[in-house]
Amino acid sequence: MKVGTPKEIKNHEYRVGLTPESAGELVAHGHEVLVETDAGKGIGALNEAYEAVGAKIVDTAEEIFARADMIVKVKEPQAVERAMLSEGQILYTYLHLAPDPEQTHDLIKSGAVCIAYETVTDNSGGLPLLKPMSQVAGRMSVQAGAAALEKSHGGRGVLLGGVPGVAPGKVVIIGGGVVGFNAAQMAIGLHADVTILDRNPVTLERLENHFESSAKVIYSTNALLERLVKEADLVIGAVLIPGAAAPKLVTREMLKTMQDGAVIVDVAIDQGGCFETSKATTHADPTYVVDGVVHYCVANMPGGVARTSTYALNNVTLPHALRIADKGWKQALRDDRHLANGLNVWNGKITCEPVAQDLKLDYTPVDVALKV
Repeated sequence: MKVGTPKEIKNHEYRVGLTPESAGELVAHGHEVLVETDAGKGIGALNEAYEAVGAKIVDTAEEIFARADMIVKVKEPQAVERAMLSEGQILYTYLHLAPDPEQTHDLIKSGAVCIAYETVTDNSGGLPLLKPMSQVAGRMSVQAGAAALEKSHGGRGVLLGGVPGVAPGKVVIIGGGVVGFNAAQMAIGLHADVTILDRNPVTLERLENHFESSAKVIYSTNALLERLVKEADLVIGAVLIPGAAAPKLVTREMLKTMQDGAVIVDVAIDQGGCFETSKATTHADPTYVVDGVVHYCVANMPGGVARTSTYALNNVTLPHALRIADKGWKQALRDDRHLANGLNVWNGKITCEPVAQDLKLDYTPVDVALKV
């Protein structure tokens, strides 16, 4: 199979779909790997590193899309990339379709086979291809929030850890999954006053056992959320419904009660965000202010630490990429039900039920695609 990796073109996105090491693995399996020139520059992987493992460097993304049977990326294809997809071509990347009807319709029109990292599952019910980026984003959310709280960045001028004689900042984390857990680790490490909210009894027990007295772990209700948001210095949105748009848990009315210069970091922004006032931002212009509250809603947070993120991502995406290339996408999905859950678009049809529901489109079960 011909496997192609173009250079990412989303604003300040420095990650790359395949590291030189991953490209070498595909070459060792007998596949031809095409890498756009300087695609790995953002992680310090020069063209020569790819050539050394047998990959071929090509000049343009157009050539990658024209020649490759499978496109391996990191972020969702931008409009110019979607226009280059062809019928039957495999696209293997993050998609986050539920809050993005324009991308969804373009992928339907393309006829491509679109496998989304974020809906591939595992035996424990987790999302293994999303997990490493959730870990990165969770940890970055506290760094970003702490910086945004500085007065020079529009914040309240609060140091999250406080100092002797001065109370620490109050951090409220909405959601106790992978993002929330990692955000809590960082906030606790800074000696902030940390509260984690969730509604899953198993998650609450796990968090309580892990953090013990270092954080307050509480069952979330609307009334409690409203009170805690009002008192918080930093609120981190860490909610996820696999494949579906994030619920708007913090309303505009709640936001109006928050302290001037308080900060919200919406890690759920890829799925539309869990704050009513959230809109996607970029690393070039990461924050904006609504009702005196600083919003940080960068949609590709892990791109800011591209080298760490790329290697963490490749660790989990490469095994599936090899299976798809070795067996063909259809057999690979037949052999692995969890990988089959990653199929979002096929032959102009939506094969991910939460996406179909959120966008009010017809749903075609994955099994239909695998029987053809």
